[in-house]
Amino acid sequence: MLQGHGDDAYCYKQEIIADFSTNVFYGGEPAGLKEHIFQQWQVLNKYPEVLAESLAQKISQHHQLHASNVLITNGTTESIYLIAQAYKNLQTTIAIPAFAEYEDACRMHHHQVQFVNQDAIHPNMQMDKGLFFLCNPNNPTGHVFPQLEALIKAHPETLFVIDEAFIEFTVGINSLISLINTCENVIVLRSLTKAYAIPGLRLGYIAAHARLIDTLLQCKMPWSVNAFAIAAGHYIFDHISGMQLPLERIFNDKEQLMQQLRQLSFTIDNSYTHYFLAKTPVGTARELKAYLIDHHRLLIRDASNFRGLTEQHFRIATLTKDKNELLIAALQEWIKHCS
Repeated sequence: MLQGHGDDAYCYKQEIIADFSTNVFYGGEPAGLKEHIFQQWQVLNKYPEVLAESLAQKISQHHQLHASNVLITNGTTESIYLIAQAYKNLQTTIAIPAFAEYEDACRMHHHQVQFVNQDAIHPNMQMDKGLFFLCNPNNPTGHVFPQLEALIKAHPETLFVIDEAFIEFTVGINSLISLINTCENVIVLRSLTKAYAIPGLRLGYIAAHARLIDTLLQCKMPWSVNAFAIAAGHYIFDHISGMQLPLERIFNDKEQLMQQLRQLSFTIDNSYTHYFLAKTPVGTARELKAYLIDHHRLLIRDASNFRGLTEQHFRIATLTKDKNELLIAALQEWIKHCS
């Protein structure tokens, strides 16, 4: 899916004043990161490290792993396509609704793709050999899966790809990176762009048993991670103890936003993250998105193109209180507009 994601404000002539469509932290990049990157200009005069080896070493130390357990990537999207390529032609199951790139990457590399609803995920479920893609916390629902460790250990012949791109935005689960040394059937994907608000740099990493990393390296292109992204990664992990998200404030604002939406008759799904799914009681999500852009310069994520959702579904990421209030006022007008 080259188009149809969130954060597509560049597609519109109107200046967007509040972007609810992206799950990136609204507070911007960590203090000092911009200055640090500007000071690294000279790194552009040379090729970057072929595999961002120094950053892999730093991240592995942070997670108490060996450097052979970490592979730096050009965002989680490269990780997904790399895995699909390295394990091409397999039987692959995707827990839905889900980020479309799992399916797109697998179909590109001739996987036999099947789907399972996320509500059916439990340790005793029937599993096929091959790959199993699951986002935890889930995108777009914000649901979490606390029993994944038991599921992974119960099915050693299945290779689990667990996307933890939004794990910094929840307190409902712990990372599965701790399983890397004991389970050879789990690959954990992590993103450095969401919580640290640098999606334009494209930076993420894979954590897995060294044998699995070796398999992925057979398909990995050199220099996929640019020098500025590597510099940003070093800065983040050098200062990570002081970069915790204000989750209590974010969740309080989210609960208030969800309550106000319910009062307007929008159907709201519970979520363990700062983003959540909603259904418009009138019209479609596509029509609502266009209305909010044209009349209020607000942007939401039309979620109707997620497999398993309806044309009424849209996704919202919580912003600051003042911007949340702009959305509520605009949705009140939407209801009147459709009456």
